[in-house]
Amino acid sequence: MISILQRVREARVDVDGHTVGAIGPGLLALVCTERGDTEAEADRLLAKVLKLRIFSDAAGKMNKSLQDVGGGLLLVSQFTLAADTAGGNRPSFTQAAAPDEGRRLFDYLVAQARAAHPQVATGQFAADMQVHLVNDGPVTIPLRMAPTAL
Repeated sequence: MISILQRVREARVDVDGHTVGAIGPGLLALVCTERGDTEAEADRLLAKVLKLRIFSDAAGKMNKSLQDVGGGLLLVSQFTLAADTAGGNRPSFTQAAAPDEGRRLFDYLVAQARAAHPQVATGQFAADMQVHLVNDGPVTIPLRMAPTAL
């Protein structure tokens, strides 16, 4: 699984002119499920997202996590994070999970997030979304959870 985390002052996702998910201060997580990913990668990704210390403490140091500050979490599926641009000018997305599998794992991630954190919003899987955000910092962190070896 791949994710791009953005610390935000606010963020929302619109589909067809209607807001489908919105948060105040917190994290926007763009998420891509790759071929071979399982629930284990989703669990590891969520644990990292919730505990990553990228919010400022009273001294201005990044020492607080999303859970520490009680911020919102906006999860947005984005298969284009799996883009392979090595072969020319048109990206290939062959490493992204098939749509049915991607939806299943994204829905699993959302359910786990809602069970673990009080404020979770989402975009709409496979929709043409407009993502609006005010990046705070800016702080943008890439995460990749490689499939665990058996």
